[in-house]
Amino acid sequence: MAATSQKRSGTTDLTVGKPLFQILRFALPLVLGTLFQQLYSFADTVIVGRCLGTDALGAVGTTYSLNFLILGFVQGACVGFGIPAAETFGAKDKDGLQKYLLNGALLCLVLSVVFTVLTTLMAGPLLRLIHTPEELYADAVLYIQIIFLGIPATVLYNYASSVLRALGDSRHPFYFLLVASVVNILLDYLFIVPLGMGVDGAAIATVLSQLLSGGLCAYWFFARTAKLEGLAFRQPRTLLSARHCRRLAYIGLPMGFEYSVSAIGAVIMQDAINLLGSTAVAAQTAGEKIRQMFTLPMESVGMAMATYVGQNHGARRTDRIRQGIKDGCMVQLLYCAVAWGVIFFIKPYAVGLVLGVLLALVIKTFATGARSEDLLGSYICAGIGGALMAQIAVNVGMNLRVLPVIGVTLPFYSAGGSSVLMLYICVGLVLSVYSHNTKSLFG
Repeated sequence: MAATSQKRSGTTDLTVGKPLFQILRFALPLVLGTLFQQLYSFADTVIVGRCLGTDALGAVGTTYSLNFLILGFVQGACVGFGIPAAETFGAKDKDGLQKYLLNGALLCLVLSVVFTVLTTLMAGPLLRLIHTPEELYADAVLYIQIIFLGIPATVLYNYASSVLRALGDSRHPFYFLLVASVVNILLDYLFIVPLGMGVDGAAIATVLSQLLSGGLCAYWFFARTAKLEGLAFRQPRTLLSARHCRRLAYIGLPMGFEYSVSAIGAVIMQDAINLLGSTAVAAQTAGEKIRQMFTLPMESVGMAMATYVGQNHGARRTDRIRQGIKDGCMVQLLYCAVAWGVIFFIKPYAVGLVLGVLLALVIKTFATGARSEDLLGSYICAGIGGALMAQIAVNVGMNLRVLPVIGVTLPFYSAGGSSVLMLYICVGLVLSVYSHNTKSLFG
């Protein structure tokens, strides 16, 4: 693991050099990869939405929370499996590094088999559980089952890239991700437009691109990194170790659960959105893409910090860990300030989007009341829809300075505890009317 081999293999020793510079240099490819993934995701959304329609876009969007729940666990676990590898690399323990890499691959194999079987079988019931609209259900099941069948490809990419990052190489996973993303867009267009496939074409394109990026990462590791770092796996039986498996599971599985915890809230929110119909689902899908564009780079910096701390912990450089954490927090705060600045300058263009979403909510509320077979349900929806419309009009009037400022909030956007509480109660009442619109509320 000499300095000369680090340059040729692409690996980086994060236990030397200025912490801030090392963190930024290591994190930059991760951030760029995340942003490029989001650009691809936008392109994928445009292709599906324009070529297949809003129902197809809604079907893909309604699977996001389940996708995040399952694949988020896989990603978090693979990142965790890379931390012991980073520690042994920083400690210059070649034998320990080989054992962690091989046992981590074994755990990934088990993870792939178990998750692929369980999630593919449970895809339909899970979509029913979150009240997927009937007009979206068939396409949603088809899409998510193909994605879940591709979990081994997802595990391959996440573990192989995590191993390369553990050895300080964040550039080559980024390069391979760029190639796979371009291929994904081309396959999306090929499968959907010339071949006339539906959402299954988009899912197959995603799985194939993941397989390509994972295969490229694995090839680079064995063909270049392993050779130049002197790693050999000629006697795998001697490298298998229950102790190393336990430590990998001890670190990796909690990180997987940590990634999935935030997805539980997304599943609950998706359940509520699904009750509003396919149009609301499609709108939420588009909004989610914008949110991810601003938040995922922060997660990339967090992944960079995991490798940095792992290597320095292995090298017992607690001084560098303290300084690195301070520098990492400073980078995150600076990014937040820049993100807020960007949002501030683009907010005039986002006003139309905000008001459009609120208008859609008001229209959906009135439509729910019109379809209700119960008179009380119709009255409830008419009252809530009217109140929302008046509240929006007053708040917009105050901001335009054509009405006096009286402290009326903009629904779901302005701060205010009692206002938010009452709005959610009102939405709950409308959802109740929607789900019971074929029978009496007192039946």
